[in-house]
Amino acid sequence: MAFGDQVKAVLAFLIGCVVSIYPLYLIVKTAVKHPFKLLSKKKRDEPPDVLSDPSLGVHGYIHLEEVKIHYVASGDEGKPLMLFVHGFPEFWYSWRHQIKEFQKDYRVVAIDQRGYGDSDHPSGVGNYRREKLAGDLKQMIPALGYSSCILVGHDWGGVIAWVFASLHPDMVTRLIVMNAPHPLGFQKYIRSHIGQLKKSWYIFFFQVPIISEFFFEMNDMKYLELSLAKKPLGLCVGSMSNSDIEAYKYAFSKSGFSGPINYYRASLRYKLVRMNRLQMPVLIIWGCQDQALDRGIADASSHYCDNVTMKFLDESSHYVQMDQPDLVNKCMRDFLKSE
Repeated sequence: MAFGDQVKAVLAFLIGCVVSIYPLYLIVKTAVKHPFKLLSKKKRDEPPDVLSDPSLGVHGYIHLEEVKIHYVASGDEGKPLMLFVHGFPEFWYSWRHQIKEFQKDYRVVAIDQRGYGDSDHPSGVGNYRREKLAGDLKQMIPALGYSSCILVGHDWGGVIAWVFASLHPDMVTRLIVMNAPHPLGFQKYIRSHIGQLKKSWYIFFFQVPIISEFFFEMNDMKYLELSLAKKPLGLCVGSMSNSDIEAYKYAFSKSGFSGPINYYRASLRYKLVRMNRLQMPVLIIWGCQDQALDRGIADASSHYCDNVTMKFLDESSHYVQMDQPDLVNKCMRDFLKSE
């Protein structure tokens, strides 16, 4: 890591220590009021039934150069590849509505990114640099028997999709991103929008080791549940069933939170690779009730595309693909039908 990157990492850690005051307060509050809940953790040896639903596809693994990646695939292998990449704190199951919708027309593959679910969880922040994550996709596509794909990403999966499409445009016929900022657009936007900087406090909190992991793990991953299912802390508008929440808890009981949180740590410690303008057709879908990302970031991201379509869903949350799946699927279909 270069000296300038080291300085940024130290500054981010110091800011993280400051913003950790409130999460630490919540930890202490839980310890005082419910001391037995603080370390409670349900044993989860078997996957919930929803993860074994045959209509979602067949589970498989691909051994890449550095990691083993778990995926779920469905649809005719002779049809074009549609590759889904999830965000934080999620896993392949976040795409369940899109899998069912598009499996009849495409070879649909939803992966667990490295650090998540049934994929490998390498240790060390450096293993979660954006170019490494994009490198996983570069190896994954030919390993699935294809030379290119329709790439679909949400949140961190969308960030990696932006990077991958820029580095390997010949491998992406069309790009669809949902509530995911273009890295360069986000850097530019946050410098001039103090409100977005405040919303991004958690990125600095995640720079603090141990505490940030424990925050999500305590009380049987209660804050994972809240981040997915309830407002105001959560971002989703009532789209998650109890079975769905249990599926997420099962996935994170296998992976832990260090790998997923390392995405954020690496993003502040390592410089971004050089990115080029995108010439392939790009669709940006944005849930406007997102409490973590301003709507303006979508506009900022569009400036790096030559051929972009934008769809704003006014009533949808950050988890737009789960919140309003019918609308999202229609936006995707309309985009894929266009010339």
